[in-house]
This record gives sequence, C-alpha cells and structure tokens, in this order.
Amino acid sequence: MHIVATPAHRHPVPGKQRSTAVPGPALAGTTGTTIAPLATTATPAPARHTIAIHHVDQILLGVRRLGFDIDAVLRRAAISPALLASPNARVTQDQYAALIRTLRRTTRDELWGLLSRPVPPGVFAHAAGAMVHSATLEEAIQAGLRQYRLHLDEFTPRLHLSPDGKTASLILHGHAPATPCQIFAKSTFAFHAYGLINWLVARRVPLSHVDLGSGPPQALTDTERIFNTTVRYGQSCTALHFDAAWLRLPVMQDPAGLREFLLETPHKLLVRYRDNSCLAERIRLHLRSHLDDELPSLEQMAQMLRLTPQTLSRRLRDEGRGYQNIKDNLRRDAAIGMLEHSCLSLQQVALRLGFSELSTFHRAFKKWTGVAPGEYRQRGMQPISPIQDDSPRQSA
Repeated sequence: MHIVATPAHRHPVPGKQRSTAVPGPALAGTTGTTIAPLATTATPAPARHTIAIHHVDQILLGVRRLGFDIDAVLRRAAISPALLASPNARVTQDQYAALIRTLRRTTRDELWGLLSRPVPPGVFAHAAGAMVHSATLEEAIQAGLRQYRLHLDEFTPRLHLSPDGKTASLILHGHAPATPCQIFAKSTFAFHAYGLINWLVARRVPLSHVDLGSGPPQALTDTERIFNTTVRYGQSCTALHFDAAWLRLPVMQDPAGLREFLLETPHKLLVRYRDNSCLAERIRLHLRSHLDDELPSLEQMAQMLRLTPQTLSRRLRDEGRGYQNIKDNLRRDAAIGMLEHSCLSLQQVALRLGFSELSTFHRAFKKWTGVAPGEYRQRGMQPISPIQDDSPRQSA
C-alpha cells in the first residue's frame, strides 16, 4: 500500500482526536540546515509516477501458473499485451490499479493465484475493520495479522521487537520452498501492509530498511522509490523494519473513513502518503509546473534552493537520485500519460514537454522506454476486447 495526498477531513470520533495534515518540512537537507522552499504557482501538469512493466509481469505470475488467458486479462485493464515485449515500457497508475481489480475479480483471490490457497475477497476489508477499532498502531497491526494468519499457508506474518526494544519488524516467516509466486506474494503483502499502516496513522511511517526474498532486479523497478529506503534483496525472510516508537502512535481512522478508503483501494495504495519531504520529490513537484518550458539546469535549481550545485548533487545522490534523472523521469511519465489518455498529436506532446523539435522528443522517448513514441502509442491503442463477465476465463 502507499503514498501522496493528505486524508480527507472528517469529524473526529469520540475518543479519537483526529490530527490535521502535517505539512512536510521545507526542502530539508542535512540536520540543522533548511533549504529554501520552491514556489509552484502554475497548475502542475498531469505527470504522476508511472510503473515499470516488470511489476506488471510479476503480478501476472499467479494467473500464468493457473493457465488464464493473459492477453484477455491485460486488455480488460486497458493494457496492451504488446507492452510486455518492451522491457523499459511503463504503465500508468490507473492502468495498474485496473489490473489489480481485474485480477481480484477474475481469480476471486486477493493475492491473484500466487499461493496454493486463495485469500477470499473481503479479507483485506475485515482486517482493516478490526484495525480501525484499535487504540494504537501496535494493537492495530496485531489485529490485522491475526486475521490474515487464518488464510495463509506458505508464510506467517508476525510483528517482532528487537532485543533492545528499539526496532519493530514485520516479518513474513516462510513455511515452504520459495517459488517466484510465493516471493512476489510476500512482497505484495508487505507493500499492502505498509500502505495500511500509513493510512491508519494518517502519515508516512519511515522505514529503516526492507528485506525481500527476490534477487536484485535486472530491469529498472520502482521498489526503492515506493518504500523510500534501502532494499536488501535475496534475504531469507521478507520484512519491513522501522523505529518501534511508531508503534505507540494512535490510530487516527474510523469506520466511516474505512468505507471511503476501501472505495479508493487499490488506487490509493499506489499514491497515498508519498514522501514529499524528500528533496527529489519536492524538486519533481516544482518541475511539474514548468514542463512546457525549458526546465532549469542543475545550477539554476541550486540557485533557487540557495545551495551550491555540488551540494545539491550530493544530497540528491544521498537519496539515490540524480538531477538529470529526475527531469528525464518526469518528462517520461508525462509523455506516457499524454500518449495513453489524450488525442494530442506527437508534435503537441513534444511541445507540451518543452521539446522544440519532434525528432529530439523521439530520441529521448526511445531512450527512456526502448520504443519510439509513435510505436508506444500504437501498442497501447491495440483493440481492447474486454471480458464480459467476472467469471474466470482460462485458455484452452
């Protein structure tokens, strides 16, 4: 689960004092130093983070194992199957959320056929319902894990404290030889658990690090950005690690808020409580307002932040980012959104992204995704043949 907008205002429940949204700090650098905030007066362009096709390929592991018609499943989510052939391709958040909904309905399983026994639809809602009646985050996590342990055979999720009581760890203890399906099921469970934790306390809980059972990805993925921390691959257990002090936070949500949250799931798991306090994200937010202009150089951005270019580069490097990479990814995500959801010509898309020449946009887009923008749009616009009902459709 995950990550941006602040929760909608609702009246507080007796016994639960609902906090107002806490604004992120001004572009904070190292301790004791404040970076000048960036003004964003223009309306931001629709340039939300996109999702690597690698994650689409992984989420299909269960239905592939069960023999479902993959092309039909993808088309029902408005994703062209041809995109799977482009390792650098990406899909929009709306497409990925639609794929999750499609898989859940098609398989009647909240983990989409990844495990030997389906997790029946409604388990997530029941677990979340038990959690909102808890007083603290620790009580809520324990209540949710009790619900899930009734439905999981391959692994058991438990909350642990370190011997010194300073670190809390949500660890998924495996009981069967690891398979690609089981490994992805565990990472998915951790993702959903983290998003639910953030929602319960109405803020992002920072992780010290994440352990995953999968090996280091060969293709570009979004895992580190999503968790916003160090990810250790090839570990014996999948786990989330964070400061145990967060367990004492009060649960800020209520049953009315839960109904709204469930209506927004899974989309809000992808975008809620993004860490806009990190330097890279706040720079990206500023640049979104200026996509149709020439984006500032590193030196110009550093001047706006009242930093030296060397200091700006170092602080972005500490976050695992680079300034040129931020600009490229922003333009790539904006381009994909325009190609997927608008009738703009390629020339118009290029101009809106600040490219004076269509040929320059072509070269840049092919570098970002592996295919030219015209080919990308053609793949995405292949005829969609949606399945007409929710019953599982398996290939012959």
